[in-house]
Amino acid sequence: MSREFKRSDRVAQELQKEIAVILQREVKDPRIGMVTVSDVEVSRDLAYAKIFVTFLFNNDDEAIKQGMKALEKAAPYIRSLVGKAMRLRIVPELRFEYDRSLVEGMRMSNLVTNVVRSDKERHIDEENGED
Repeated sequence: MSREFKRSDRVAQELQKEIAVILQREVKDPRIGMVTVSDVEVSRDLAYAKIFVTFLFNNDDEAIKQGMKALEKAAPYIRSLVGKAMRLRIVPELRFEYDRSLVEGMRMSNLVTNVVRSDKERHIDEENGED
């Protein structure tokens, strides 16, 4: 009988919650600002965790680079706090990566909205021109 979720998936889900809370409450670096943990991938042996983050209200590439540097610098501290909060024999090494999916999703949504709007305007213009 197979299980629905692997252990690494459950650990990833719990890590996502804990890291989000830690980033919100414990890490005080101003370069990080408003950050959201969008996803966590944990290796099968639970030795490494890839944390995907998005910076809210900040689309400036330089600010994103600075925020990522700050997260990488704070990774050992965050890992120690995760170790205290979660009961794991081995706390995964944390690797932060910027998640562009939210920004790309917003860009695609804007493109679709603009196309629909221009299509409606063209349709209205055609109706007015026929009368």
